[in-house]
Amino acid sequence: MTQTAKVTETDVLVIGGGTGGYSTALRAAALGLRVVLVERDKVGGTCLHRGCVPSKAMLHAAELVDGIAEARERWGVKATLESVDWPALVATRDDIVDRNHRGVTGHLAHAGVEVVRGSAELTSPRGARIAGYGEVTARRGIVLATGSRPRTLPGLVADGRRVVTSDDALFAAGLPESVLVLGGGAIGVEYASLHRSMGARVTLVEAADRLVPLEDADVSRHLTRGLKKRGIDVRTGARLLEAAVLDDGVRAAVRTPRGETRTVRAQRLLVAVGRVPVTDGLGLAAAGLGTDERGHVVPADWDRLETSVPGIHVVGDLLPPPSLGLAHASFAEGLLVAETLAGLRPAPVDYAAVPRVTYSAPQTASVGLSEAGARDAGHDVVVGTMPLTAVAKGMVHGQGGMVKVVAERNGRVLGVHLVGPHVSEMIAESQLIVGWDAEPSDVARHVHPHPTLSEAVGEAFLTLAGRGLHQRA
Repeated sequence: MTQTAKVTETDVLVIGGGTGGYSTALRAAALGLRVVLVERDKVGGTCLHRGCVPSKAMLHAAELVDGIAEARERWGVKATLESVDWPALVATRDDIVDRNHRGVTGHLAHAGVEVVRGSAELTSPRGARIAGYGEVTARRGIVLATGSRPRTLPGLVADGRRVVTSDDALFAAGLPESVLVLGGGAIGVEYASLHRSMGARVTLVEAADRLVPLEDADVSRHLTRGLKKRGIDVRTGARLLEAAVLDDGVRAAVRTPRGETRTVRAQRLLVAVGRVPVTDGLGLAAAGLGTDERGHVVPADWDRLETSVPGIHVVGDLLPPPSLGLAHASFAEGLLVAETLAGLRPAPVDYAAVPRVTYSAPQTASVGLSEAGARDAGHDVVVGTMPLTAVAKGMVHGQGGMVKVVAERNGRVLGVHLVGPHVSEMIAESQLIVGWDAEPSDVARHVHPHPTLSEAVGEAFLTLAGRGLHQRA
């Protein structure tokens, strides 16, 4: 809650109220620092209002729709889907977002964080001008957390109706009968999955030779197989040549890997080709800062996430790789920076141990190095795989999937990769395995409950440790 008297001096000034920004503010305030948090829109940022939370709410509804079809076709439950009440679905989604928003604002108020609505422009290494508020100086430091926006394509203007981005796709009117999704990363795959569950004909186009190209190749293969099985037209190694907006939808020309041109028609085109950092109007030059060629603000000290200007730190989507542009990574970055500004010596963020999840059907969840990445890094690699259908619970779900473990020969676990139902809820164990440098034998001595999908994880480690029950290394 904004105080009556304007603050002109504070310990920490946080510019941007998304996950990275508000986590910095909350932790800094808990450590006794005075904090001003500036946000031009709503606290919570893209993740809460346009991305992570509303999209996962919709994907849960999509899972329920899929469950009706499975009940009828596989289990003999004579259920039918009468219709999807779109306004009711939207109302539930918005209620979840609203309750989360009120929770975040309540936490900030209780912590004593001064939240100011407006845009901030740096005026010096320790000061910023907030539109409609005034100049604020930060004694300890400034934290840049202004996030990102969807990347657009030249000549293709998102109108929120026929052509949409991931920021507005959830809020376009009604459900389209057909959709062309451009981009096969996590966001594109999730939206393709959602629209297919809701009954749309979906074409998914990715320029790389496989979906989720930053993940392990086996993850891509199993994911593609699962999406195709659901009826999604997956086209990898394909490029959009041009697109025309029509009265009743869009018409796109797509170049295939063989050099042929194919025409795709759809009611809606969803552009999901990545995101770009937001630094416009931030006044970086006045503080002695710039960006790299992709618009990121690069830290000079990754252990502290501090820029080349002492006292100015950066978190969230403004960071280049190895930061991951993920909300949960931003939380960790916010904690690190807040504790640094409070004079503590926190451990750096271990990005290799941060999980990566795609919430489609099937889901993917990974942590650590892919098999190719491990080999490229010079490791002598051994690999263990276990299909989910090899355990009883995997048979119950009947959706396929797999567990893949990448480890050093006679050494530590380098990466774990999962594909299948609910694997987003299974990856936390593997985060600890990779983050604590465990070896397969360390994991193999722990018992996984039966019958669960997690048994497949346990079996993969048993096999690598030479103790496999149902398979041999």
